Amino acid sequence: MGGTTEASALATALAERRAPAVLSYAGRTDKPRAQPVPVRVGGFGGIAGLVRHLRDEGITHLVDATHPFAATMSEHAVTAAREAGVEHIMLTRPPWVAAEGDRWTHVPDIAGAVATLNGPARNVMLALGRMHVDAFAVQPQHHYLLRFVDKPEHPPGLPRHSLIVDRGPFTTYGDIRLMRDHGIDFVVSKNAGGSGAQAKLIAARSLGLPVVMIDRPPCPAARVTHEVVGVLEWLGHAAERGV
Repeated sequence: MGGTTEASALATALAERRAPAVLSYAGRTDKPRAQPVPVRVGGFGGIAGLVRHLRDEGITHLVDATHPFAATMSEHAVTAAREAGVEHIMLTRPPWVAAEGDRWTHVPDIAGAVATLNGPARNVMLALGRMHVDAFAVQPQHHYLLRFVDKPEHPPGLPRHSLIVDRGPFTTYGDIRLMRDHGIDFVVSKNAGGSGAQAKLIAARSLGLPVVMIDRPPCPAARVTHEVVGVLEWLGHAAERGV
């Protein structure tokens, strides 16, 4: 189960080893990157649907390499793997940790981030993707800078915004220039971790900008790794045990 840089790296590693694997996307990105393994797109129909899919396809190992904020999908994966008798591991990025010079305000969720923006009009960079931006319409006084991977079918529900369609990884220099060009006063970010999206945080630190950091949900998995090699080692040990 993928959609992340880590999932693509794992798919490449498995293809190089000629291991039979299928990469599953939720389907939220219009043009996902080409992959060296077979791909399926779409949901499963809840836990029962995922259990049925695992059994019907004869899946023996399930790797959850979805986004760290795909909490519902990860919870479904844990439960479905247990019910289907399938080995399960989560491949996820370690969360970002504030460094010297960072001005982070931690909030537990999107609602907390929205509440933090209560105040006079500012220029706000919403580094959230496209799923949750409409929640910020209750703070219409701000001008929001949005950056999406794909052009949305419908305009975001924000009365004042600028939209950039671009795909990372991004550079610190590029994000510093972007923030300066748009006069950004605040950055709102999910703590997704990883290096591909960290440039905005380094740029905010360089410019002395405050960041509203949305903490990631609790991890439901019992077995977790932050490296592709961790998954490969797990698969190897499972094979040695005859799983």
